[in-house]
Amino acid sequence: MEYPHTGHSFWFLVLIALAAALYSSVGQGGGSGYLAVMALYGVAPAHMKPAALVMNVFVTSIVWYRYYAGGEFNWRFFWPFAVTSIPMAFVGGALTLHAAAYRVIVALALMVAAIRILWRPVHAGRIRQPGWFLIAVIGGVLGLVSGITGVGGGIFLSPLLLLLGWCSLRETFALSSGFIWVNSVAGISGYAVAANPWPPDLPWLVAAALAGTVVGVKILAGRGTPQTLQRILGVVLMLAALRMLIAI
Repeated sequence: MEYPHTGHSFWFLVLIALAAALYSSVGQGGGSGYLAVMALYGVAPAHMKPAALVMNVFVTSIVWYRYYAGGEFNWRFFWPFAVTSIPMAFVGGALTLHAAAYRVIVALALMVAAIRILWRPVHAGRIRQPGWFLIAVIGGVLGLVSGITGVGGGIFLSPLLLLLGWCSLRETFALSSGFIWVNSVAGISGYAVAANPWPPDLPWLVAAALAGTVVGVKILAGRGTPQTLQRILGVVLMLAALRMLIAI
């Protein structure tokens, strides 16, 4: 990867691990956090999407399993989202955008993610059953965004589920982790089919993300969330978005 200096940055990997810990503690893969860190360190846009998608897969493999083993994952509600999101994420993963266009799209995605973290929606408590067509449309749109940017889609799906009253908090985290996993796998598949190059430092990034996930899963098991650190992360996401826009 193209860093502003030679070799691996210890703090770069620490920030990747921190993003993984914070996101995995609330059922997320960390895609928007990884993109933010890579944007702040000047990683080449061509390397950002595949790196974020691969880290998403490893992190959510652990998180999703925890929710599934705990009996909190709703397969019946999950599949309508997945049926449309998977093929659209595949298409998005295969697309190669101009660097400037990619920066704009990712910057907007990071801003939305920052707002989602800084303003946490509160669930009213009443669960409403949505229509399957609406679920399919939402799944397709978020799948495409996931594949193009590498965010995974969970950072957008979670607040939507809570605001619309479709899931409880724990059910939302469980559904989001599965959604990110399938979209990230589909996005990686599309990226691979298009014969795009892979980031050379990918093993280091995955190792850092997994280290952070160990901490995040412990927080998850304790039913707690680091509110202050998450809000700090929201500020970092916003700064990274602004940096990407300035670099255009």
